[in-house]
Amino acid sequence: MDVTQALKDTENLLRDFIAVVLQKAFGDNWLDKCGVSEERIKKWEERKTSEENRQLSGVVEERLIYYADFYDLKTILKKHWSGEFSKALGDWKTMEVLFTELEKLRDPDAHRRELLPHQKHLILGISGEIRTRLIRYRSKQETSEDYYPRIESARDSLGNIYTFGQMAFINTKMCLRIGDVVEFVVTASDPLGANLQYSLKIDCEFKYIWQDSNVITLTIKNNHVGRDFKVLLLVRSPREYHANGFCDDSVCFAYEVLPPRV
Repeated sequence: MDVTQALKDTENLLRDFIAVVLQKAFGDNWLDKCGVSEERIKKWEERKTSEENRQLSGVVEERLIYYADFYDLKTILKKHWSGEFSKALGDWKTMEVLFTELEKLRDPDAHRRELLPHQKHLILGISGEIRTRLIRYRSKQETSEDYYPRIESARDSLGNIYTFGQMAFINTKMCLRIGDVVEFVVTASDPLGANLQYSLKIDCEFKYIWQDSNVITLTIKNNHVGRDFKVLLLVRSPREYHANGFCDDSVCFAYEVLPPRV
């Protein structure tokens, strides 16, 4: 049971959902009205700066909400619960209990000891319930269906990110070279709780392989050279019928692949 990943996916999905909802409500300066103190936001900025100093040669998450504690997320949700948050997640009293349990289990001090089996199951159960409620909400917003899985977020190892609420086409405006290796991580949920499969499809190749892992690695080859190199990330349920013929949801990342150096 990968409880660490379950917690991480749930926190990130809540972060993305908060950002989308509050940006629509308050605009680009939504952090000023999110409901947490200036001191807390300064703390997030300090964490981001620390991460930038630590990852001098790597990619750092730019959105400040990703440096918030779970306690901060709960504060924001409670402050704005009467709107889209309650539509998606339901009764606050119920969700407050679930958030509080996750917060306690998420506490760094708690992870210095091995979690008991019932605590691991509790984390997986609560995380699954939160993610399922959010994916059902999104599904209703877009298709009126409670059947098909949805991609919650997708990111590449170069720092490009898709989160729900965006267009499912990310023009990275980045140039790649032959031999470069790009890793993609897709986070998706199924309203019916099934285990999902993931795949990657590119324009110049007709075959693709489905896999159980949501981490997909692509090595840039000679036949990928071109100004408009598109990578399509796919997800599907194990059920017979799918939203888009052979898959249920997809996100496209576009790059330019330069020819070999002369």
